[in-house]
Amino acid sequence: MTDSKIFGITMGDSSGVGPEILLAAYTRGEIHWPAVAYGDLEAFERYNHLLDYGADLRRIASASEYRPGWLGVIDHGLMRADTVTPGILNAQSGHAAREYVISATRAAQSGHIAAMVTLPMNKEATRLSDPGFTGHTELIGELCGVKDVTIMLASEQLIVTHVSTHVSLRNAILAAKKDRICTILRLTTDAMRRLRTNPRIAVAGLNPHAGENGLFGDEEIQEIRPAVEWAQQQGMPVDGPFPPDTVFYMAVRRKQFDAVVCMYHDQGHVPLKLLDFEGGVNITLGLPIIRTSVDHGTAFDIAGKGVASTVSLVRALEYAARLAAS
Repeated sequence: MTDSKIFGITMGDSSGVGPEILLAAYTRGEIHWPAVAYGDLEAFERYNHLLDYGADLRRIASASEYRPGWLGVIDHGLMRADTVTPGILNAQSGHAAREYVISATRAAQSGHIAAMVTLPMNKEATRLSDPGFTGHTELIGELCGVKDVTIMLASEQLIVTHVSTHVSLRNAILAAKKDRICTILRLTTDAMRRLRTNPRIAVAGLNPHAGENGLFGDEEIQEIRPAVEWAQQQGMPVDGPFPPDTVFYMAVRRKQFDAVVCMYHDQGHVPLKLLDFEGGVNITLGLPIIRTSVDHGTAFDIAGKGVASTVSLVRALEYAARLAAS
């Protein structure tokens, strides 16, 4: 494990809000941790001039060149100022965004940075050069040589993890199997024990009313409950499955649980984004490195306007620092 306390932030797709969010957070003094950027200096300078941020940007070769007082950019030389297209799908920026993630992942693996924080990529743009691309999480997992990864979404009000994420609802139902659920329960427990003292974890059912004892589906009986019982036998602080329409009330309003394990993407994303759309943070579990991310997209509709919120980036850095410290 590295002794480095420097964090790496990837710029994301330069056609989106990633570059301006980082510049805004930096110039407002919201970044309270040593951090360097993985991206393209000319792309940052384009937004720096466009939005009159006045950030002091310097080209550096590695995170070891970090110095307080200016923002160091590990420059990949893939985007020029005249190829940056705010708000417009751009195959070149999609490719470049992927390369920033690869570089930051390698730096985290080698111990040059304590953790990586990622700004948003545009899947459609990246697929123009990498048709098999499905998302940050899958790419980083592949680079780290691990398959058992999942997304944890964290906010002040709610924390959720997912048995499946970027698959169709039909395939999400098929993915709700005991072995996979057991893996997610283990990953969730490990992460929550780093974030909270004596965490309590609820497991959501897949079907309405958690299946109503098999009346509305038997996944709870055949797959979910056996996984919960296995986790309990291992000493994990989990309980369930609970009806999906009440488990979030139990966690958020009644404070009975610190996190909810969800069976598919929207089951967890919808309540969390309703509660804290701007401030949610994405934490990847199952990696040998620490990776957090903003929980929003490239927002092409407001790119280059200087109105994008910096809250999620700041909180992503906070969570990265907490995990690195633990």
